[in-house]
This record gives sequence, C-alpha cells and structure tokens, in this order.
Amino acid sequence: MALTLKLKVAAAALLLASSALTAPALAAGKLTVSSPQDPGSWDPIDTFLVNWASAATNIFEGLTYRGPDMKLVPGLAESWEELDEGKRLRFKLRQGVSFHNGEPFNAEAVKFTFERLLGEEGGKGPQRSNYTAIEAVEIVDEFTVDLKLSRPDPVLLTKLAGYGAMIVPPKYITEKGDEHFNLNPVGTGPFKVVGYEPKVALKMEAFADYHGDKAKISELEFRFITEPATAVAELQAGRVDLVIPPTIPVSMIPTIKADENLELVSTAGPTVYALRYNTRDGITADPRVRKALIMAVDRETIVKEILGGEAEVIGQFQGALSFGYDETLKPLPFDPEGAKKLLEEAGVKPGATIEIDIRGNDATFGEVTQAVAAYLSMVGVNATIRPHETNTLLNDIVPQGKTGAMFQQSWGGWTFDYDNTAYSMYHSGEKWNPYDSDAELDKLLESQRPLTDRAEREVILKQIANYAAERALEMPLYNQNAIFGINKRVKNFTPVPDSRLRLNEVEVE
Repeated sequence: MALTLKLKVAAAALLLASSALTAPALAAGKLTVSSPQDPGSWDPIDTFLVNWASAATNIFEGLTYRGPDMKLVPGLAESWEELDEGKRLRFKLRQGVSFHNGEPFNAEAVKFTFERLLGEEGGKGPQRSNYTAIEAVEIVDEFTVDLKLSRPDPVLLTKLAGYGAMIVPPKYITEKGDEHFNLNPVGTGPFKVVGYEPKVALKMEAFADYHGDKAKISELEFRFITEPATAVAELQAGRVDLVIPPTIPVSMIPTIKADENLELVSTAGPTVYALRYNTRDGITADPRVRKALIMAVDRETIVKEILGGEAEVIGQFQGALSFGYDETLKPLPFDPEGAKKLLEEAGVKPGATIEIDIRGNDATFGEVTQAVAAYLSMVGVNATIRPHETNTLLNDIVPQGKTGAMFQQSWGGWTFDYDNTAYSMYHSGEKWNPYDSDAELDKLLESQRPLTDRAEREVILKQIANYAAERALEMPLYNQNAIFGINKRVKNFTPVPDSRLRLNEVEVE
C-alpha cells in the first residue's frame, strides 16, 4: 500500500513537472517608460498626440493594425472586403474578445465607436475629419459589420489602425459617461489601466484575458517627465527603463552613450517640425515676409550643430516616408541678403519685432528656436520666444488664433499619407488652421480624398505641397529621427517610425 502511495505521489509530481514545462510563462517584471507629455485625455476621439499613441496603443485596438514594419494587418477584424465599388467595407470580426471590464467585443461595439466618433462627442475633438467618408455603420450579424461610405477613401484602412478609430466599450461609456472614460480608459489591448494620476503617471498591468500574444511583463508604467535632464537622470539611475521621443536633446546623447548600462536607438520617423505663420495679422500676412524669414535661417547648420545630424532639412511639411512627398521640392536656400531685399520690398524696417510661441517642455526645439531668433536678428527682425505648457498651446492658443507671428508645429503624419497632415494644417476651418482660408487650396485638398487611383492622388498631393511652399504657409525646418534611450536590461524592444509602441513582446531582466 505504501508502494502504491509512493507511485501515485511520483506520478503526480511528474505530471506537475510536465505541466510546468508546457504551460505558457506567466508575465513577470515591470517596464517603466518616461514620456515627455501627459496627453490630458485618454479618449481616442479627443487627441492627435504621438505621446498619447505611445501609451494608448497598449490599451486600445482598431479593426486593423499597423505593425513595426509599417505593414497593415488584421486587428480586431479578422478580414475585410470591398463591396459596391469601394463604397462599402465589410469586416469579419474576431470572436471571443473582451474589453478590460469584461464587456464583449462585437459589431455593436464597432457601431457605437464610429457613431460616437462622427457624432456630437467626436465633434469636440480633432479626429472626426479623418473619418468623414463613413456615412453609416450597418450590422450584418454579431460579428460582421459594414462601413458604408459616401465616397471611396483610399487611406481609410490605415486610419482604422489608429487614434479616433480605436474601438471603445459601449456599455461602460454609456453608464459611466465620457468624462469618466476620458480619465479611466478601457479597451481590448494587451494591457489594462489600473491607475492614472494626471501629469504624474499612467499605470497598467497585463490583461490576462487578452485575445492575442499576452504580455511578457506584468506591469507597465508611463511616467510623465517633462524635463529632459530629469528623464535622462532617471534612466541613468535605473528608475526608468525607456525614454521615448521627443525627450532626449542631442546635447545629452553623449551622456547616454557613455553609460555602459544604457544604449541609444534611433530610427527614421514621420515627424516633421516647422514654425507656422500667422498669415492673417502683422508682417507675416505678407508672403514676401514669410519667404524672407525662411531664407534668413541656416537650417543645415541647425541640423548639424543642434540636432547632431539626426534630422533632414525639409522644404515641405512632410518627410520622405510620406505618400505625396515631392523629392523635387527643395528647401529655400540660406540667403540672408536675399531675405533683406524681400523684407525691404515688403516695407519691413530693421528692428521689426515678432513673437514665436513654442512648447515649453521641448528642450531641443527650444534650442532650435533660439537659433532661429538669432538668425532673424541678423536680417533686422527681433523675435521674442514665448514658451507655454503644451496642452495650453495646443488646445487654446493655437486653435483660438492667439499666437504671435510664428508658432511651433510638429506633426507625425501617422497615416504616412500627406492628406493626414495637409488637410489638418491647410483646410479652412480646421483646428490647426486658425488664420488661413484659401478656396483654391480647399478644392485641391478635397479633390484627392475620394480618389482610389494612387498615381492620380499622388499628383494632387504634390500639387498641394508645392502650393503651400509657394505661399510659404510655414517655415519648414526638419524631419527628425525618433531617438530612444534604453536600459540594456530591456529586451525585444523594437523602435517604430510612428512611435506607436506595442510593448507586449518586451521583457525586462
């Protein structure tokens, strides 16, 4: 009997050992990320910020997903097909997917998401104009849904992978309200939010019921550290594992490279930087002045000396990764004497003053703006730089048309399609276009949106880029690489051009 008991115990032990070998590993470890900005809102329809996407890509999912290689693959939709000559998209949805609160994902959730985006609530944010081709959402069955389009939208499948198209839980939002959801987001992603302290941190943990590849870490925290020096110091001290763009000033790159526990990773990205003009008021209402200010600034030297070569000078408000980029459209040359002549022609006397509004937490751009101001002073224009808290600048000063002659604008162009940038920047009435109204430009912008012929669209997008450059609607500066500082104990981290970080594959030793 004793022998039988021993055999049973041994068999049980062997079974447990075998199970341990075959069972999936439990998530372990914590990744702490330093982000330079708290978006202030976690509602997908209420933001355009890259730093929102860096965190929220782990919380929310769309019908489609764009991976690190920038290729579009199925997301919450297993498959899709075009019907009615491109005016209807039918999606077959994944089954067995749950939101973080246990609410089921289905066609009703898709319908609720897009009706909310295109309705009154969506009108309060910057995302709705990206999805206006959607005329109606029609449920075929519990896991099949149609997007009925008023016109074909050649970029829509890409748009469904980000921002406003992230699928949200109907019951949760209906019961708790939009304001609650804004601060307590719930999605279907690999991590769920367990705590949020505004301007301090967003805390997440691995979602045990995630339908895809489960997270390899148990905790994920985004700390909002606005001061670059503090973020780098926290990285050196080991209290932060990853510092994401646009935090790290080029001046701090040698510090990170010199630390044997850290490494620097950079990749080409879509983010472009410019100083946009107030085209309505003051001396910058004159296109000759706008061109003169561009010609007064040596942008090549700025890229070399301030950015350490981690950028490319641009002549249009998009980078080379963008569909619609015109490689023949070169930047205006550095020509201070030519700038002085244009200013004289426009009646601008030496000693003229302007104001430049920028984000106060962007140390690198602060250095760039100081250099711009120094160059402008050499042609007789004295610039005062006014730094602001980021959300104040982006949600009040710019959209309300309260800037000085120039204001900072950076744009990620997350669809990698110039339409996403150009329509938001140049179309009359858009949030990021508080000063300019141009019927001819509006017509160009609207004409390319329904086209499904890529070659035809590309021609018009290039026309838009050239038109904006001819009118000098901004001072195009540079297309900057995305720079990450990382602790070497972090494994399997892949930097991505669009900074939408899906961190479920990351491990921390």
